[in-house]
Amino acid sequence: MTVSLTMYDTPRPRRSAQATGLLVPPLHPVHIAGPGVQPHVLAHVERELPPGGIPAYRGDRKRGTRSFLLWADDGRAQKLARLVTQSNEGHRVTYQVLDAYGQIIGTITRRKAFRGGGLRVRWTVSQAGVPDAVGYKGRLFWWAFCWLLSPLLPFALVAAVLDNGDLPRAPRRVRWRADGQIAMEHKPSSNAVLLRGPGLDPRVGAALAALLTSFRGWYRTSWDDQKE
Repeated sequence: MTVSLTMYDTPRPRRSAQATGLLVPPLHPVHIAGPGVQPHVLAHVERELPPGGIPAYRGDRKRGTRSFLLWADDGRAQKLARLVTQSNEGHRVTYQVLDAYGQIIGTITRRKAFRGGGLRVRWTVSQAGVPDAVGYKGRLFWWAFCWLLSPLLPFALVAAVLDNGDLPRAPRRVRWRADGQIAMEHKPSSNAVLLRGPGLDPRVGAALAALLTSFRGWYRTSWDDQKE
């Protein structure tokens, strides 16, 4: 059984808070669908700002720090989960996914490429009761292909601008394996995380979808890097 969690980085329109009349930050929905699952919005995601506000958040995120709130409803009445940065060692950042009561339900670790002994970005997802799932950004074949064509990158960028086309991108697809089996998969073209293994928590999957989408790259502003 495969459960799909799709993050929509286009926010829902801002609404005015009834009490203050001020605009509240936009929410980004994460849809869930799958066999036996009625398609619906599982989570409404927003960035959780530190005391310094948006400038402080945007400064911290450049070093890999992230903090999200996942709401069960668009009125922010019921919290579903929360993603926080547990540690940031430069080449390795560890995030925790907490439930509505603050209990840890999952841990996500991102190790940078060429740091700590790996050629690709490595993502590790840990949840209680299931084996750790380890995935790497892109396939080695496509990375080698990109490296061979890298001298042509400036020409590809110019062609994309002149032809109003898409910018060239590095391989971004991630497949996680646990005990030799594919447990999860990230499809960057649709911002979807597919949960293929049993016992995987959809709340962790929703947080992972939001986290992966926040690492979009230089060619497009990520949903959590907005200036307002």
